[in-house]
Amino acid sequence: MSPPPPRRIAVVISLPKTFRALEAPRYRRYFLGQAVSILGTWIQSVAMSWLVYRLTGSAALLGVTAFLTQAPQLVVSPLAGLIIDRFDRRRLFLAVQALMITQAAALAVLTALDMVQPWHLVALAGVFGVLNSVDTPLRQTMLSQLVDDRSHLRNAIALNASLFNSARFVGPPLAGLILALTSEAACFAINAASFLGVAAAVARLPSPPRPATSGGLMETLREGIGFARSSLPIRVLLASVAAINLTGSAYLVLMPVLAKEVFGGDARTLGWLLGATGGGALAATMLVASRQGIPPLLRLVLAGWGISTLGLAALAATSRLDLALVAAFGLGLGISSVNVSTNAILQSLTPDRIRGRVISYFTALRFGMDALGGLAAGALAAAWGTGLALGLEAVLVLAGAGWMGWHSADLRRAVAAGEDHG
Repeated sequence: MSPPPPRRIAVVISLPKTFRALEAPRYRRYFLGQAVSILGTWIQSVAMSWLVYRLTGSAALLGVTAFLTQAPQLVVSPLAGLIIDRFDRRRLFLAVQALMITQAAALAVLTALDMVQPWHLVALAGVFGVLNSVDTPLRQTMLSQLVDDRSHLRNAIALNASLFNSARFVGPPLAGLILALTSEAACFAINAASFLGVAAAVARLPSPPRPATSGGLMETLREGIGFARSSLPIRVLLASVAAINLTGSAYLVLMPVLAKEVFGGDARTLGWLLGATGGGALAATMLVASRQGIPPLLRLVLAGWGISTLGLAALAATSRLDLALVAAFGLGLGISSVNVSTNAILQSLTPDRIRGRVISYFTALRFGMDALGGLAAGALAAAWGTGLALGLEAVLVLAGAGWMGWHSADLRRAVAAGEDHG
């Protein structure tokens, strides 16, 4: 008599509620792959800006390349949402990662062979911006396929955001170390390799059901816009994201000026200010991750607007570095509370068949308005001075906070009456 086959033992991991989405093996693999990929992107970003300035000495070209990596979100992301909802998201994800690898590898080869020219950097920054405009909403939309329990979706979104904010701490110093020891080409090669982990995690996923979306592209576009417009919470929250990133997030562009001109510091001072901002943003993602249900997230959105107003006003008024660090922490906390909570709420209120389109609207406004706001902040600071520019931003954010407060009761009622898909 042959022995019975060995029994398969299922290992169940129990985690604190802040990390509960990591109980799903598929999400754990994706999370680890994302961690490496996002870190690689930060390393490339720092190396790219360093290479642009080393080759040209032009601050203007630095601004152009930075703008090109963000601005395409406004136009490309909504169109990407149509594709995400119509095609196999797994295959689309793998195709986008292959193109991202190609972009980073091209940078690495051109730089290693000493053939790189400024126009190469501008063109490849634009290519990255277009690809990232598809990649960002696609990565967000994929999360719904990775959690075993749909009630963990909001937690998965917050943990995903925590990766980005953690990489803000680790990426720039690590890039500086790699640059000091090797070269820009090595940084670009590392980024190319960093996409492989997250691609491998997604490649192991089963093919999802064929998307239910039918009809032509214009019909699909109208359906997505119509859904967003017909839902009061989605309509108001998208307007909120657009407003706070156009006005509130623009302070980041002025940080080098504050570090040098206002506080009389150097690159280390800039690092402290940006680190304080990143610390606040990371704290916000942990707050979102620990919340269960939509009403607590709505309260975080409203609180984020208020905290952002106070942070901007303090940053505009102070000439003391210690107070500026507190203000920068508050700004990171406030703005990320709005952005990350909104992402989680939108995914909860949106059915899967239309999720790609709604999240693409979010990423378009989140990053596209950030790019436009940065341009406006630089122009205002050049004309009026940094203090007045930040003061104007604070007034605009205060107006936005008042507008959100005006709509808060309607938002709560609409959310309570709606269907939760998260």
